[in-house]
Amino acid sequence: MFCLTYEFRLKPSKQQICVFEDWLEINRKVYNYALAQRKHWYKSRSCQVNSCSLHSEYIIPADTPRPTFVSQCRSLTIAKEQHPDLKQVAAQVLQQTLKRLENAFTSMWENNFGFPRFKKVGQLRSFVFSQPGRNPLRNGAVKLPVIGWVKFRSSRDIPEDAVVKQTRVVKRASGWYVMITLQWDVSVPQVTPLAEALGVDVGLLSFIATSNGLCINRPRFFVDLQRQLRLLQQRVSRKVKGSHNWCKATMKVAKLHEHITNTRKDFHWKVAQQLCAQSKTIFVEDLNLVGLSRGMLGKHCLDAGWGQFFSILEQCCFKRGVYFQKVDSKKTSQICPNCGAETGKKDLSVRAHECESCGYTTDRDVAAAQVVLTRGLAAVGQTVKMRERG
Repeated sequence: MFCLTYEFRLKPSKQQICVFEDWLEINRKVYNYALAQRKHWYKSRSCQVNSCSLHSEYIIPADTPRPTFVSQCRSLTIAKEQHPDLKQVAAQVLQQTLKRLENAFTSMWENNFGFPRFKKVGQLRSFVFSQPGRNPLRNGAVKLPVIGWVKFRSSRDIPEDAVVKQTRVVKRASGWYVMITLQWDVSVPQVTPLAEALGVDVGLLSFIATSNGLCINRPRFFVDLQRQLRLLQQRVSRKVKGSHNWCKATMKVAKLHEHITNTRKDFHWKVAQQLCAQSKTIFVEDLNLVGLSRGMLGKHCLDAGWGQFFSILEQCCFKRGVYFQKVDSKKTSQICPNCGAETGKKDLSVRAHECESCGYTTDRDVAAAQVVLTRGLAAVGQTVKMRERG
């Protein structure tokens, strides 16, 4: 099985926009109610056996089972009788909202994420149709269950042999979008590493440095527009919350954030395409992105978006038949790529690599990229001779 997700901008009517807004609000309430149900169950089990809190305590019978995705989906049928508004939304959409909550708890247990939070008004921005039905696409329009046909901007051709498995409607500051997941019943051959290998090192001064000497400066997407963003946020704080002017000012802030996101993603795709055009094998560092984002330079690390870049680079390599692999990132800047000797820890102000053992001198980031390349070649078991270093 092979799946890809295509994104298109929707062109809904005013009536369809009202339906989208109502569905998002209903799904938000369902999400919050299901989260409160689970949270209350956990709170009731946190009481000690021999004492209770002086303030309050959740009292739920001991034989009450833990709320799960299956049990909460079953309770939707009873809830629809008590709350007729739930009947307006397709059943599969409400079930996918509960599935999103289940995934949040799974991430908390397995990936050490935080406890799921309640969604404020406007925070839930998407809903999913897991069963789009037969032939949901035709002439620049997508058929959504219950809602009907909605036009979209056909910016790219959709393969006819693909099967639509899922559609997601997303609300953004610039409008409404649909994400269509397509599936092909084909087996994709696994890419094998070839001789044209390239090591990539990421940083804050140079966004990337490659083992062949290419260095690309890091654009400051968020930092350059931080002053403008601060002014817009000050205007929001001076408006009456919920008023028409407050909504207009909030929309300007959201559009600026979306502009920053789109600019960063466009830059990442262009760099990924450039790297894939230079080599057939790419090695990158396996960084602790969470730890870097919580450090002293966390804002700049998040602005660079290394995690998104690695994800985009992996997708680009998959589409263009380039081998992609992550390698250990420990001490890449403390090892000489020419002789393998440790040069010691360097301060961030030191931008050159100078080896006292062999006398090899080059840019610090380029040397780290060459170490990444050496580790990558050793990991795949190849003995490809590195290019000559000047």
